[in-house]
Amino acid sequence: MDERERRAANAQRARQQNAQRRRPGSSDARTGNPRPAGAGPNGPRPGSSRSSGQNPRKRSSRARRRRRNLIIRILLLIVLIIIVIGGLIVWKKYGSSKEKADLKQYYGIQSDDDLATVVNNQVIGALEGGTAGGKVFDGVPYIEYSVVRDYINERFYWDSNENVLLYTLPSGSVSVSVGSKEYTDIKEKKSEDYVILKAEGKTAYIALAFIQEYTNMDYQIYESKDKAVPERAVIECDWGEHSYAVLKRDTEVRYQGGVKSPILTEVKKSDKVRVLEDENDWMKVRTDDGFIGYVKTSSLKTSEKEVTSRKFEEPEYTNISTGSTINMAWHNVENDTANGYVLETIAGTKGLTTIAPTWFSISDTEGNISSIANSDYVNYAHQSNLDVWAVLRDFHGGINSYDETYEVLSYTSKRENLINQVIAAALQSQVDGINLDFELISEECGEHYIQFVRELSVKCRQNDLVFSVNDYVPMPYNEHYHLKEQGIVADYVIIMGYDEHTDGSYEAGSVASYNYVKDGIENALKLVPNTKLVNAIPFYTRLWLETPKTASELEEEAGTEAADYPNKVSSTALGMEEAEDMVKSAGAETTWDDKAKQNYAEWETDGGTYKIWLEDSKSIEEKLKLIKENNLAGVAEWRLGWEKSNIWDLILQYVN
Repeated sequence: MDERERRAANAQRARQQNAQRRRPGSSDARTGNPRPAGAGPNGPRPGSSRSSGQNPRKRSSRARRRRRNLIIRILLLIVLIIIVIGGLIVWKKYGSSKEKADLKQYYGIQSDDDLATVVNNQVIGALEGGTAGGKVFDGVPYIEYSVVRDYINERFYWDSNENVLLYTLPSGSVSVSVGSKEYTDIKEKKSEDYVILKAEGKTAYIALAFIQEYTNMDYQIYESKDKAVPERAVIECDWGEHSYAVLKRDTEVRYQGGVKSPILTEVKKSDKVRVLEDENDWMKVRTDDGFIGYVKTSSLKTSEKEVTSRKFEEPEYTNISTGSTINMAWHNVENDTANGYVLETIAGTKGLTTIAPTWFSISDTEGNISSIANSDYVNYAHQSNLDVWAVLRDFHGGINSYDETYEVLSYTSKRENLINQVIAAALQSQVDGINLDFELISEECGEHYIQFVRELSVKCRQNDLVFSVNDYVPMPYNEHYHLKEQGIVADYVIIMGYDEHTDGSYEAGSVASYNYVKDGIENALKLVPNTKLVNAIPFYTRLWLETPKTASELEEEAGTEAADYPNKVSSTALGMEEAEDMVKSAGAETTWDDKAKQNYAEWETDGGTYKIWLEDSKSIEEKLKLIKENNLAGVAEWRLGWEKSNIWDLILQYVN
């Protein structure tokens, strides 16, 4: 290589080295400091811009990154806030509350001496308008009378007018006065070491220990050192089969089903509770110490049935039986003169076992009676092999209203006066039994009426008198007649299977349609044994006159129950033969009403439309079939003198 070529090669290498030094990030040859990208050895390249010594594109990229990161952080913060708020909402809705229930309110506690009361599966204070149900006086627990009557033992009876507590046994009554430790058990004087009966105004409280003496019940008193937890009486008298379950873990019993409901109490693993209701995710339970509330179903093991019982000798109400099927007819006797027609009245009958003359009625509100009992009548009946059950009524006498009957029965002394007079009159006339026919009993009078029935049953039993009670067909509105208790203390319970439609009805209808009688018997048999139940049939019907109401009449009745009926009706009671004659004289034809199982007729006149559902052999037979199918104690008829003579042969076919 000649000299020229070497110089050219050296120059080429020098240019390459200089170019390497001028690359971005390389050091300035003169200073040794990093040279900005795009800068030559003597400063920025031609056409380049310079600001604070930084590349604008690089600065813009970093700013964008910072903005993007800020937005991401803000979004993350928003998401976090949403998650927190959502969690709070979910917790508020579904999280378990630690709120404690107000137990004083739960148990109805209103004063310091109140005793929270739980009877079987009912917190008394939780009832509508309920109070605690008990009191503690001088360290002795007491239960309020209405709680005892309604939930523990209905045979306790409190007379607030004369301040006496009674408990009727088969052979007499237990009697206690207010503020006394002594009492009379039938005729025997006894005493306790505590005051048995306390009273605050018209409200009576019975010592819990005294209640237990006459009741198949257990009780436990739970005291508490925590003022927020009231002292409680837990009473058990519902013996039999119940469901129980054991807890899998510690948990809370809540006032209602749901984790937000306030906590009543806490229960421990392995505690046993009575299961009352299954509500899927929650179970209603009762704890041993008197809390009734809800626990999660998942906290319980599978429930099992257990039978609970207690040794107790229930009083036995013995009854008098005639020993044969009853065939009793009421004889409506309105005066002593009518007694003289007894032989004529029974002459056409067949198969009668008993006649019931309407002899006794209450004459005033002091419990005195009026009587038209007649010994000759009894002798004639006995000669015809008929027993006589004299009827005692609370109407067609000196009193004739619900208020007057209440006035008599709500006083122990007046009931006693009434019973003594009736028994004396019955013994004097030598009748065989008493037939009670009280039809003016208000709901308020119900507890006094059934106490009267108990007391009269004792006196009849002691004097060998058969005691029977007349009742309406069982309906929800007459439950206060206490049919079940009647079936225990009375010898016979007679269901008056008629008056389905009465003179006061808003529409025309049968006196005793088939289903009305059938339902009456079936409902009565739920409460009264068939060996004591007698069904009464009607020897009468009603002739109805139906006329359309005028516009003014409808306007006057607006807003009342009567307004639902477009026709005005009136009726007249007719005996069997008279009713048939009425249909014949009108020239009407009868058709069989298969639903009522009666012959039916109607006809038009200028005065309106007449309607009648006949009681005849065909309709009576349908009712007799029901009596026989249900194997009842017998039949009764209202009333003698209204029947057709051939009806007795029919009755004999079904009632022997």
